[in-house]
Amino acid sequence: MPPAGEGAGAPPPWHALPLPEVEARLGTGPHGLPAADAASRLARFGPNEIEPAPPTPWYVTLLRQFRSPVIYILLAAALVTLILRDLVDAAVIAAVLLLNASIGFTQERRAERSVRALMSLVAPRARVLREGHEREIEGREVVPGDLVLLESGMRVPADIRLVQVTGLVLDQSLLTGESEGVSRHADPVDEAAPIADRACMAYSGSIVVRGRGRGYAVATGMATELGAIAGSIREQATPQTPLQERMERFARTIGVIVALGALVSFLLGVAVGESPSQMFKVAVALAVAVVPEGLPVVFTVALALGVRRMARRNAIIRKLPAVETLGSTTVIGTDKTGTLTENRMTVRELWTAAGVRPLPPPAPGAEPIGLEPAERLLLIAGVMTNEADAFLAGETYETSGDPTEAALLLAAIAAGMEPAELRAAPVLLDIPFESERQYSASCRDFEGAPTWFVKGAPERLLERSTSMLTPSGPAPLDREAVLAAAHELASRGHRVLAMAFAALDAPPGPDDHPAGLTFLGLQAMMDPPRPGVREAIAGCRDAGIRVVMITGDHAATASAIAAELGIAPPGAPVLPGPEVDRLSDDDLRERLRETAVVARAAPEHKLRVVQALRADGHVVAVTGDGVNDAPALRAADIGVAMGRSGTDVAREAADMVLADDNFVTIYAAVEEGRVTFENVRKVTFFLVSNGAVLLVVILAAVLFQWPLPMVAAQLLWLNLVTSGIQDLALAFEPGEKDVLKFPPRRRSDGIISPLLWERTVVAGIPRLVGTLALFRWELDHGASLESAQTVALTTMVLFQAFHLGNVRSERQSAFTRSPFLNPFLLTGTIAALSLHVAALYLPPTQYVLRVEPLSFEAWWRMIAVASTIILAVEVHKLWVRRFGPLYRLIAPRAPVSSTA
Repeated sequence: MPPAGEGAGAPPPWHALPLPEVEARLGTGPHGLPAADAASRLARFGPNEIEPAPPTPWYVTLLRQFRSPVIYILLAAALVTLILRDLVDAAVIAAVLLLNASIGFTQERRAERSVRALMSLVAPRARVLREGHEREIEGREVVPGDLVLLESGMRVPADIRLVQVTGLVLDQSLLTGESEGVSRHADPVDEAAPIADRACMAYSGSIVVRGRGRGYAVATGMATELGAIAGSIREQATPQTPLQERMERFARTIGVIVALGALVSFLLGVAVGESPSQMFKVAVALAVAVVPEGLPVVFTVALALGVRRMARRNAIIRKLPAVETLGSTTVIGTDKTGTLTENRMTVRELWTAAGVRPLPPPAPGAEPIGLEPAERLLLIAGVMTNEADAFLAGETYETSGDPTEAALLLAAIAAGMEPAELRAAPVLLDIPFESERQYSASCRDFEGAPTWFVKGAPERLLERSTSMLTPSGPAPLDREAVLAAAHELASRGHRVLAMAFAALDAPPGPDDHPAGLTFLGLQAMMDPPRPGVREAIAGCRDAGIRVVMITGDHAATASAIAAELGIAPPGAPVLPGPEVDRLSDDDLRERLRETAVVARAAPEHKLRVVQALRADGHVVAVTGDGVNDAPALRAADIGVAMGRSGTDVAREAADMVLADDNFVTIYAAVEEGRVTFENVRKVTFFLVSNGAVLLVVILAAVLFQWPLPMVAAQLLWLNLVTSGIQDLALAFEPGEKDVLKFPPRRRSDGIISPLLWERTVVAGIPRLVGTLALFRWELDHGASLESAQTVALTTMVLFQAFHLGNVRSERQSAFTRSPFLNPFLLTGTIAALSLHVAALYLPPTQYVLRVEPLSFEAWWRMIAVASTIILAVEVHKLWVRRFGPLYRLIAPRAPVSSTA
């Protein structure tokens, strides 16, 4: 027997083969496989299970924490300090590296354990026919050729070619995204039929909603459609996050600046007469001072804080950079079923000859609705021919059985009826739903007479009806009015079921079917949107983020939900999945710029849509819960899986898992992501502006042929100790109120914006002038070189403390943000200043740092000069608010579109 799904000469796929060819190709028959044959096939094909991706080795996770250009610079600096035998400096840098690695390593390992604890997808048990006898076996023991038996409530254990069905309806939303159950039959279909239309197949992971069936397992384990998707997502390369890309670009820029600055300072120093050994030490110290070695730690801490905040909102972050990526997102590609909607059919409207009546959801204790006779019988008919169940559990109603039939029960409950009381009427005859008939019927002893209650497709019930119930009683059947109403409801994305009844003179015979019916009306149902989703989508739009629905559902249903949620206006164009195959890459990108709904999308369509959006320059987040979402989740910049209703394959592919399955949390995550990036940007700006001014101060002193304003130990103290405490506290800064009022950052934007580079210059001028002026003042008034260097060092420490107020907001005045909003920053600033003051007056640190105690007058001069940085930056912020950044006067830049 050839492997399932394979064979010489590429034979037709299983769904296109007639039954005899299926049996011949599988080497099986209607009595199932012999036990010995099943055992040999199990050994040949392996267990029927989706192989989980192997866990990431601990050492790989650890080494991953060192994959950053900034880390590379620090490693080089640590190596140089070791060569120079500056063991203290080397130890400090090593401590920074280890702290950063330990935080990232701990978070990633914890997240991976949390996600793996959710893995349990394959059906645990299966019923098969072997040697003519029915047996129950473990799902992992199903082999190709097994004759598998299906019944209501079961999860399909393998890919099955159906050979016999009785009213079989499957829920395959996890594979195709369809919100409604789909009927199955045993006849072959066209070779080119997409998965959703292969009606003679039952695919692994689907659930039997109702009915029975049997069929041959044609693929198991990783050979199933589910396994193929799981395999494909593991082959997808995980793209770098925008923050990682920015960090690499930033680190390369800093590396070039540091190298050039150190080289120039060394050459200038030697040229003006300084000893090469002294200038080499200064150059190394300057390089360490300019490199923001505190940034990796703060970067990791800021992301870890975002992880904690998201954990409080029922989210699991698998990789730290994913927190920030949502803040950079320009497009969210979202599944519909179970993500935007509740994955629970609900009757929204009733149509009778009296007109349309909106129906509210059931609520315990609600007042009964006043109904017309036709409306009452319409709801009763939906209850009588119904195999589902609904019951009150606490403050909500729980259901079991077919989602469509459960919706009919809830509709009756919403109108004040009790389904259990109605169904107490004795059953005289039941006719189950068959796809060929397109209706189901139940004859009951109702109000003292045998009565047919029938539900099904409007066209089929109209064929069996002779009249319709109106407010004035039975009247001639108006077929055109019924069909027009059904079409109008369906065009708005509703699933429409018709109801009819007929009172009989005598009970029906066993082979009788309903006829001469009185048409009652229509019940229109839809999978309702989740509460708060519309507001979250509106918030995303205001934040400059476009939401695109990518679903396996029909175009009409997808379009209606998109219009209701504000994703697209009513009547907006819909891109069908099959058309995605026919479009070139350029044409697909063009279509996606003008449409926000992709319907009937297979997994390969979703993947291609995500790739097209990313190729068009977008930062793409994809949300979803089904197996069909997994490839797109992996290919996106950030994949967000639903933790409660989602599949293990989707969770494995995602960067973020939402434990509460709430799309609204995505909007909150966008805010957290932006706050996280803003804090990373603030810390980076703070460190870079400090390092840049140090570089210029040293170069200026060398150029003026002055003594060096600070020695190597003082440069390291300034960067690793005093600013190191404060930049870490900046990571705790709460978000600004307007963080969601601006469009997303472009992928090409750097960590430090052009505005902040401009502000680096603005803030650097008073620091450069003030530090050098006070240094020169001390020398010109007879102070020792060590005393003048102490003044220069302390002035820079004070400049840092005042500059923190400027850094806390890119746009707002420093005086509008209370220092108590971030108690860590207030405490850290006080601690840094206290530490420095103590160092000036304690003999051990005086010796190491070569500093001296300062006079009261010197302190006043330094404080007065250092405070000028606030004035300079406040003037710059005021100018920016009124006239825009200065750099735009030189090189204007077009604003970012809010829909980009």
